[in-house]
Amino acid sequence: MSVVSPVDRRVNGPRLQSLLGAWEHRGPAYQALADGVRGLVRTGALPLGTRLPGEREVAEALGVSRTTVTAAYDLLRDEGFLVSRRGSGTVTTLPPGTGDRAPATLGTVDDALVDLSAAAPTAPPQVAEACAAALDQLPRHLDHTGYLPLGLPALRQAIADRYAARGVPTRPDQVLVTTGAQQAIHLLMATLAGPGDRVVVEHPTYPHAIDAARGVGARPVPVPVTEDGLDVELLASTVRQTSPRLAYLVPDHHNPTGTSLDPEGRARVRDLARRTRTVVVGDETLTDLALDGPAPAPFAGGPGDDLVVCVGSASKSFWGGLRVGWVRAHPDLVGRLAQRRAHVDIGSSVLDQLVTTTLLDRAEEVLAARVVAVREQRATLLAALGERLPQWRVPVPAGGLSTWVDLGAPVSTALSAVAHAHGVRIVPGTAFGVDGTFEDRLRVPFSQPPAQLRRAVDGLAAAWAVLDPAATGGAARTAPALV
Repeated sequence: MSVVSPVDRRVNGPRLQSLLGAWEHRGPAYQALADGVRGLVRTGALPLGTRLPGEREVAEALGVSRTTVTAAYDLLRDEGFLVSRRGSGTVTTLPPGTGDRAPATLGTVDDALVDLSAAAPTAPPQVAEACAAALDQLPRHLDHTGYLPLGLPALRQAIADRYAARGVPTRPDQVLVTTGAQQAIHLLMATLAGPGDRVVVEHPTYPHAIDAARGVGARPVPVPVTEDGLDVELLASTVRQTSPRLAYLVPDHHNPTGTSLDPEGRARVRDLARRTRTVVVGDETLTDLALDGPAPAPFAGGPGDDLVVCVGSASKSFWGGLRVGWVRAHPDLVGRLAQRRAHVDIGSSVLDQLVTTTLLDRAEEVLAARVVAVREQRATLLAALGERLPQWRVPVPAGGLSTWVDLGAPVSTALSAVAHAHGVRIVPGTAFGVDGTFEDRLRVPFSQPPAQLRRAVDGLAAAWAVLDPAATGGAARTAPALV
């Protein structure tokens, strides 16, 4: 029996034709069509729970006979990639035994392993200097309780000023300081959604956002992110069809694909939020890490875009050990989030906030050096992968901290397990989906120093040699459990 998914959206014939692209190849036309649709389901371009157009509509859109479409649909039903339901038509699904979504747990410190489970950089030297400056400032705050549910006023002002410098006028009362971006995402999910509600997410996406939605009982509804970025057209139709409580996007240097929304796409998303009264959350934790070309345009718009909420963090720009994040939103929502956080904590560390305030004052200096270092790390990783694993298709992201590799075979889970024995901890592609897809993808971060990256690629190459997908027709010889 196939994996059953709720029906969340419908695509029409022309849309399916666009997704398929050049689908025809040698051999029977029905087999080629089935191969094309199967590939779209495996990669998440056709998310599970998508209702496909009827056979006649597909035949007209593709210029083939209805018999061809019928045979392709029958084959995909037999394989478990489609299921027909009374009243719902033909819906995408996954065959039994495909596997579940992998957990996205971070590893512990282990010098014997290169840890690629997190796309996070080490601290720049300015962090230690900012810590020393913060200690000098700390005595001025010791005559207060230290509980600041909204955040340190100086830090809220610094964050507001940074948004204003990017062309987004922001007041301090629109800023809530959180204990990392992860808390910000959890607070937004818990405040805006609940059991049974739908939350639209990109597919693939940041794994802990999926966990946060499910943690409050909501159901993530995926919208594909392709090599060209977010499918804004399908996002709009999905929002209209599912009426979600919120949509969570990573518009800048998307984690894990590295794509960014273009200015037109950002304007369309803001317009969608206004027209549908849907809160759209933009995760901007990677915004500062533009490696090629100019920085992305701001995601938030003007005063009329109160439904567009931004999440930021010091983790990728400065250091994850600070555990300082923030939310930019309408003051009313900021107040609701501050009340909600009282269930978890009363405020973030004052010392860490002082450090982050100092680093924001030196942001241009810190980030200029950070970008140079990350560019070098990206070049090191891409060169090593090209030399040791030339059969992998490795995109060159214009920013961020990782590349979304196409392995060419559905072995990501097995590879991550075998890699551990070869000195590399890495998260399989399925962790970045909501439903077990992306078995042929692997997020490979380039956030480590060059020597560590070369060592990691050596380990991945050794693990790949053990699996040898080419010799097994795309399936691994062994698939040990994740450790």
